[in-house]
Amino acid sequence: YFANIISGVVKLTKTLSDGRQQVVGLQFASDFLGRPYRPTSPYSAEAVTRIHLCTYEKRQFERLVSEMPGFEHRMFENTLDELDAAHEWMLLLGRKSAQEKVASFLQMVAHRIDAVGCKGRLPGTPLQFDLPITRAEIADFLGLTIETVSRQFSKLKVGKVIGLEGSRTVIVLDQARLQRAASASE
Repeated sequence: YFANIISGVVKLTKTLSDGRQQVVGLQFASDFLGRPYRPTSPYSAEAVTRIHLCTYEKRQFERLVSEMPGFEHRMFENTLDELDAAHEWMLLLGRKSAQEKVASFLQMVAHRIDAVGCKGRLPGTPLQFDLPITRAEIADFLGLTIETVSRQFSKLKVGKVIGLEGSRTVIVLDQARLQRAASASE
């Protein structure tokens, strides 16, 4: 099967031969899951929030793509967006500091969650969202320790860049400062 995420967040993981798992991506509403034109996907997908999917049997999907050029164009755009995101993630993992990594992660989640659907948020009000994965999974995803991730969350909170409610709810208090924190250490 191949699927389009209508709502929710899906975690992609890769299991190594020794059983260790690595979080390799998060998929949000409007993203596609699966690998058309291949019998299997190299990644495992796990819902990390409540999700709604539109699924297609692979042959049906491949026929749909060939019959609807606009759909094929949309798939190509999605593929290029994912390639751009992979390039940005390589930069993040290879060159960014812990602060930049955590701020980039928060910015990515905030952007992806806010970009889809009607949240009813009034202009000028802070963006609030629940983290789709645990801090341990965030650490794994960013190549950091859980302690480092927690320290960075605390720094952003003390600096009034974000607010935290419990362990999963993030409130972006200063979007411009979060952007700066994601691109260069302050």
